[in-house]
Amino acid sequence: VQLQASGGGLVQAGGSLRLSCAASGRTFNVYTVGWFRQTPGKDREFVASMIWSGGGGTDYADSVKGRFTISRENAKTTLYLQMDSLQPEDTAVYYCAAANSPAYGGMWKRFEIYDYWGQGTEVTVSS
Repeated sequence: VQLQASGGGLVQAGGSLRLSCAASGRTFNVYTVGWFRQTPGKDREFVASMIWSGGGGTDYADSVKGRFTISRENAKTTLYLQMDSLQPEDTAVYYCAAANSPAYGGMWKRFEIYDYWGQGTEVTVSS
């Protein structure tokens, strides 16, 4: 599975951005997809996740709940992250990820369970 993230950029606080993640290859094996973000010196932080197959259940980090929305287009080849009401603390490199195995008990929030990663797209929110 190959993932290609795009859509990052510079935005003022309160603004919006939509990140995209184009998936190719053996995507039928993918069970869970997610977005993570990383700032210098810190581990990748969970942002949002979705069950790629089936009902598409979602989960969000508390820090983005109500502001960010994860979604997919119907052909299941593109994952999105709509980010609204952006704040300077949202500044980070954002990565999309995919896992072949189901995750339980909140494990989808752990970056270690993901098998495939996009290259990252940088988001900068100015105050």
